[in-house]
Amino acid sequence: MTTDTPRYLQVADQIRARIASGDLAPGDRLPSVSEISTEWGGSSSLATAAYRVLVDEGLVVSRHGAGHYVRGQQTPDLLVRQHRRRSEDSPFAEGAARQGAVGTWQHDSTTEHATEATAARLGIAPGAPVMRTSYVYLADEQPVQVAESWEPLEVTGSSLVALPEVGPYAGVGVAARMRVLSIEVGDPVERVRARLATRAEAHALGMTPPGPVLAIERTYYDQATGRAVETADIVMRGDRWVSVYGQPPTG
Repeated sequence: MTTDTPRYLQVADQIRARIASGDLAPGDRLPSVSEISTEWGGSSSLATAAYRVLVDEGLVVSRHGAGHYVRGQQTPDLLVRQHRRRSEDSPFAEGAARQGAVGTWQHDSTTEHATEATAARLGIAPGAPVMRTSYVYLADEQPVQVAESWEPLEVTGSSLVALPEVGPYAGVGVAARMRVLSIEVGDPVERVRARLATRAEAHALGMTPPGPVLAIERTYYDQATGRAVETADIVMRGDRWVSVYGQPPTG
């Protein structure tokens, strides 16, 4: 590169060279935007533009709220979904990490009145208030799963976990959030079937043309009272996932 080369490309080239030399290894955290801006005497847009180049090249992964990292293993062609008891972290993020991918998600929550179908699954009256949260899950920034979740507000109310992705318990699984309310949910009840993606699902999942998906109807129950505390519709790309149930014996 020459002195006429835009500075953001010079920054990208310097980081790229460090990755190529092994000075920065897969999984290493890269300098923050503010650190690069200070070192190069520019604004935050300088570092942001440099990282955008490296992300587009597939060398770097951007983790929302956690910075930039050298990309590790390539996202596996097939992701395995397997039930494992976890106390805190998101099951999706943990499962993706075990398979060499970075799991992130986008979300949007809103209060609404339960439809008859949702009310029947939750065991509440139609029209009762629920918190609905829509998700798009990504593995190494590629969409692989979408979901719609409903929780009765008579359970979560004005507690710290009423909004699933806001507050001190944001980003953890249903089981960990319900434990804040002294509710143990155990394993969820799931109904799984294969079908073709709807047009909206295919668009969200980047499937062109629409292909097969695994559609899962999941409900968590309070083990002490038997009441439903969360129900969700999960849709997973059929060409990217296999679902495994049960555990082999150990020893």
